[in-house]
Amino acid sequence: MREIFRYLKPHALHMAGGFFFKFTGTVVELLIPMILSYIIDDVVPTKNIAMVYWWGGAMLLCSVIALVNNIVANRMASAVARETTRAIRHDLFSKISSLSSRQIDYFSIPSLESRLTTDTYNVNQVIGMMQRLGVRAPILLVGGVFVTMSMEPILTLVMIAVMPFIGVMVWLVTRKGVPMYTHLQRGVDTMVRTVRENISGIRVIKALSRTEQEKQHFAEVNSEVVRRETRASITMGITNPLMNLFLNTGLTLVVVVGAYRVNSGVTQVGAIIAFLSYFTIILNAMLSITRLFVMYSRGSASAARICEVLYTRKDLTVVESPAVSEEEHVVFDDVCFSYQKKGDDISHISFKLKKGETLGIIGGTGSGKSTISALLMRLYERDSGSIRIGGRPVESIPPEELHTKFGVVFQNDVLFADTIEANIDFGRHLPHERIVQAARCAQATEFIEGLPDGFQHMLTPRGTNLSGGQKQRVLLARALAGYSEILILDDSSSALDYRTDAALRKALGQEYSDVTTIVIAQRVSSILHADHILVLEDGKELGYGTHEQLMESCPLYREISESQMGGDFG
Repeated sequence: MREIFRYLKPHALHMAGGFFFKFTGTVVELLIPMILSYIIDDVVPTKNIAMVYWWGGAMLLCSVIALVNNIVANRMASAVARETTRAIRHDLFSKISSLSSRQIDYFSIPSLESRLTTDTYNVNQVIGMMQRLGVRAPILLVGGVFVTMSMEPILTLVMIAVMPFIGVMVWLVTRKGVPMYTHLQRGVDTMVRTVRENISGIRVIKALSRTEQEKQHFAEVNSEVVRRETRASITMGITNPLMNLFLNTGLTLVVVVGAYRVNSGVTQVGAIIAFLSYFTIILNAMLSITRLFVMYSRGSASAARICEVLYTRKDLTVVESPAVSEEEHVVFDDVCFSYQKKGDDISHISFKLKKGETLGIIGGTGSGKSTISALLMRLYERDSGSIRIGGRPVESIPPEELHTKFGVVFQNDVLFADTIEANIDFGRHLPHERIVQAARCAQATEFIEGLPDGFQHMLTPRGTNLSGGQKQRVLLARALAGYSEILILDDSSSALDYRTDAALRKALGQEYSDVTTIVIAQRVSSILHADHILVLEDGKELGYGTHEQLMESCPLYREISESQMGGDFG
């Protein structure tokens, strides 16, 4: 939680102002029982009604001042909590955006979503409550004890005798509660992941009649979260009844001792009434402090999860490496990589591409096709070997420069809830003419112009109001619109018919002939005329060459080609 406090520094002056108003209002509130005691013991016996009204007005004024100051202080506290949480959420989002793919895999997307939403909300609650109850409750507690000590030291000592029991109880419960809330947030991560999986795969679930099974699975996950929350709530909830037990025991002792003192004439009735009022104030202050510890336990667990992301060190740092003088544009030189560091997912992959050449990559599912493109863009760090672009090792190119070199269509890419033009432009402020040209090359203008609003047609989240082929063509247009020097098409034409796919390849050859292209495909027809074709199986190279060469030298490629096209159509 300490790391989060640095976000409060810019609001120090605002917090000081809120502390002043809260302190003033709380001190004035402590004067009310004292005035009541004075009225009962000193004013009422004189039978001076005017003085009763005057001091009654003073009590009313103190109440108004306390109310107004508390309202102002609470509004200022809410503003600080809101702005602090906004800054934390902004930095957390920025940090998540800069995480490497390996780090995102480590945290998991559901966990990052939970940290960005639930955990930041918990921190917001703690920051706000620390400024409200965290200031008011201790002042009421200490001030109440100080005033009662000046009024009735004996009765105050009776009340203070129960404080050590309360302190030990709060410490023990808090110590046990923080790990429970951390465990609870992990359960929330699992629930978020389950919901995401079900929403993303809703069509498959319905098609395979798995709805009831998935409901049962969610019920189990949800029950586990409830179980963890119940355990944490019961553990933290034990503080209130124990607190009431200790304080009411002290109150009973105070009433008994006070009765004897009044009966013996040592203490006046007004002082006892005021003392009982202060005791109630102290009781409520202790309950507030207990509530604060409960919220702090949850907030502390959430803050630790947030800081775990915020202070994660970059694992893809820029390393100064000398450039190599070579005519090839893209070079993979004996590259090996493993996701789990247990066995290579790709092994000893090598190829060279001159500027404007096309590489086709084909192979079975899980053969490492997409991994090659991820390593080229340095979404992951290769374990060994060398990857160079224009003679420069990719690890020596700053990310903001490296990623501008690519136009990419990923295997499972995303369209956003915006217009088609905005999805193609993607915040790059491209001229409309370039967007139209990219859409034409991607074979998308035909269906776009057929829509009522054309390029201004609004898409739903993930582009669910388009067909699979239409989505792929919009995504292709997005990749082409930037005129990047390297184009990566990862299974980007799987939803296109053969005629559209052929028209796309022809347009790419004519309008983007100077762009180095890497095509990852399941269909031989998509890579048939590539300058180089890489055949992969289990992360290993089985063949490399042109279509004609591979038909002669690579049995796997020949088998795929004949099964899809019925023979050699080279």
